[in-house]
Amino acid sequence: MVNHHHVLTEEQKRQFETEGYLILQGLFMENELVEIDHTFEDISNQTIPGFFEPDLNPEINDPLKRYPRVMHPHRFSETAKKYMLHQRVLNVLNQLYGEEALAAQSMFYYKPPGARGQALHQDNFYLKVEPGNCIAAWTAMDPTDQENGALLVVPKTSEHEIECPELSDAKESFTTHYVKPPHGKKAVPIEMDRGDVLFFNGNLIHGSYRNKTKDRFRRSFICHYANSSATHISSHYHPLFRADGTTVEKEANPDGGPCGVEYDVPYVH
Repeated sequence: MVNHHHVLTEEQKRQFETEGYLILQGLFMENELVEIDHTFEDISNQTIPGFFEPDLNPEINDPLKRYPRVMHPHRFSETAKKYMLHQRVLNVLNQLYGEEALAAQSMFYYKPPGARGQALHQDNFYLKVEPGNCIAAWTAMDPTDQENGALLVVPKTSEHEIECPELSDAKESFTTHYVKPPHGKKAVPIEMDRGDVLFFNGNLIHGSYRNKTKDRFRRSFICHYANSSATHISSHYHPLFRADGTTVEKEANPDGGPCGVEYDVPYVH
């Protein structure tokens, strides 16, 4: 369990620096998780143009059309904004950065049974945080394992340069980009319990498995952050937020964009 004051040990900081990621167990409490549950259950039954646009046709054969990811929910949901600015999460980020962390993005993935995964990619290809890097805080809303589409990471790739992606396999990934791991490095699954948070560096190559189960969702609440000393970030992520909810503007990086570009052709089994 995370210690009461959420002060990272030297070993934990070293793990993040050398491996590119760090898991903190039980960072979210159950009452907080229940509030997030209720918020995104409500969102899942409506259409919010530009943020969540499900296809409610019962005949549709792609579960991700019914349950697409929610983009930037902090822009319309006070609950999402509150947990994007969760003090325990920001406390950890401040220690990992060695300076103030600024919130740039929130997302919610439902990942229903049968849903495709997301091919291996690097987050800072999209956020374009410079100088410095983005860090993701990936919160498991359900237990995650290899059957229901656990996250995959390629350890020790956080110092790897940002690569120009190849085209992914549309049968396995709902996004188009794929970054091949460097020679000799392999993706490993990260199994997590509800309420655990995985922090990882923006250059770390990561992705996820398909959800092979018939009855288990793999929901996750994911936020991205930037170091306060950064001067540039992709315009898709403006404005950034301090812990107190006030906004910060940075220079816009001309490239970058949403975290993963989705295939726009119909998915066929």
